[in-house]
Amino acid sequence: MTRSNESDLALFEPHRRALVAHAYRMLGDLGRAEDMVQEAWLRWSGREAEVASPRAYLVTLVTRLCINELNSAKTRKEESRGDRLPEPVDLDEGGLGRAELMDQVSMAFLVVLQRLTPAERAVLLLREVFDFDYKEIAELVGKSGAACRKLLERARQNVSAEKRMFATPPETHRRMLEAFTQAAKSGDLDMLVSMLAEDAVMVTDGGPEGRRVEGIRNLHAPLQGAVNIASFIAATAGRAALETELHELNGRPALVFYSGNAPFAALLLGIADGRIERVFFHADAGKLRFLGPRTPSA
Repeated sequence: MTRSNESDLALFEPHRRALVAHAYRMLGDLGRAEDMVQEAWLRWSGREAEVASPRAYLVTLVTRLCINELNSAKTRKEESRGDRLPEPVDLDEGGLGRAELMDQVSMAFLVVLQRLTPAERAVLLLREVFDFDYKEIAELVGKSGAACRKLLERARQNVSAEKRMFATPPETHRRMLEAFTQAAKSGDLDMLVSMLAEDAVMVTDGGPEGRRVEGIRNLHAPLQGAVNIASFIAATAGRAALETELHELNGRPALVFYSGNAPFAALLLGIADGRIERVFFHADAGKLRFLGPRTPSA
């Protein structure tokens, strides 16, 4: 029996959003994630045999493509820094939706995923998000079931250290973001220090070439400690003449900076136990296309 393109598409489309979200978690880049899913569609529509579970088949296919992409990028040594931030995304603008994704695509979670090896990343997501059994995972990553259990254990240990940041209610997150922003604008060093965890970390990402505004250049390495972060923010926050708007990025309240009508940067926070544990400042011009539009002036 000959399959039609329409029947293939009808089976593929219900899974597209979940596949893009999965590839985005694997790669931290929505553009590359969409490329992986498009490649998966081409292979799906060109397959020679029917499959019992389109969902499992497609998730497996996208996972393999992402692992190959990650290993290829490492071989090509595309990134000069190991702490480059994942692409910030307005979930609606990126076509991902919100329902089941809030914790799974938060910036704090994606940053943790980036610290894992491609295999650890795949095992964690396949087990925790898609509930694959160990036999399926082992076949996919080319390792034994015992090895996959070890990979999952290591991945969970990495995630558990940051897990408190995934549970802060959105209203608390929004309130702290607004207070943090106000303290930054006014240069209130004491307030900033009081809001930051003692061992807080700030990461700024200006892209491969870096970014500069009003004589301020993005940090070349993570900045650690409440006092150091607060001092840097208090000294620099008021120097750039940029408009700001509150948006929701990666399922959390975030601040978007605009130069004219174009997005310039995004500020995202990782919050736990009433303190800011992580400050993420993303200013890579090549990765700001899914921040959402600026609100039109009245």
